[in-house]
Amino acid sequence: MIPAREALDRLREGNRRFTAALRDPDSLLHQGRRLELTTVQQPFAIILGCSDARVPAEIVFDQGLGDLFVIRVAGNIVAPSQVGSVEFAAEAFATRLVVVLGHSQCGAVTAAIQELQRPTENQSRNLRSIVDRVRPSVQGLFETELRNDLTALHRQAVRANIRASVDHLRHGSALLEQLIDDSGLLVVGAEYSIETGAVDFFDLGWAAR
Repeated sequence: MIPAREALDRLREGNRRFTAALRDPDSLLHQGRRLELTTVQQPFAIILGCSDARVPAEIVFDQGLGDLFVIRVAGNIVAPSQVGSVEFAAEAFATRLVVVLGHSQCGAVTAAIQELQRPTENQSRNLRSIVDRVRPSVQGLFETELRNDLTALHRQAVRANIRASVDHLRHGSALLEQLIDDSGLLVVGAEYSIETGAVDFFDLGWAAR
């Protein structure tokens, strides 16, 4: 089992390689590694990220086959199936780091902001289910001066949405709460910059102490 702090350091180092346009040769797919993984997997981090095609976690963190357990959904929202997926990986593989990975220019956040400004008629029920999970993170920002600066509002809304997902995972699952208290599970937030390729980790809990 890789401790959460060590796993976080691995992700940071991998992202530094990515932003420097370098590549760890050990992360490249090769037959030996693939064969090793036919019987067992031990991902060192769980990534709950957005489905955006510009944010593939394995590439952003320069990791290889079997290194990450990746869950992707538009807006990096947390619904029961995502909670269950995180629970599964944390328990089955003893993975001790969970990262909620949002990103700049998030379309789901944009959709939630637009919905608050002007409700959409005849929106797909399935799309609305995503927007409705993002909207509470955004709604409070409209009550501040940010409502006069949509660019700044969107930037803050991305962070607020990530934090909401982190909070949901930390406090919305009895199993994850137990693993946090007893087994060193760490749930953190992170934002990927579409513009620079850098990942900023925040809301680190005890990792920041």
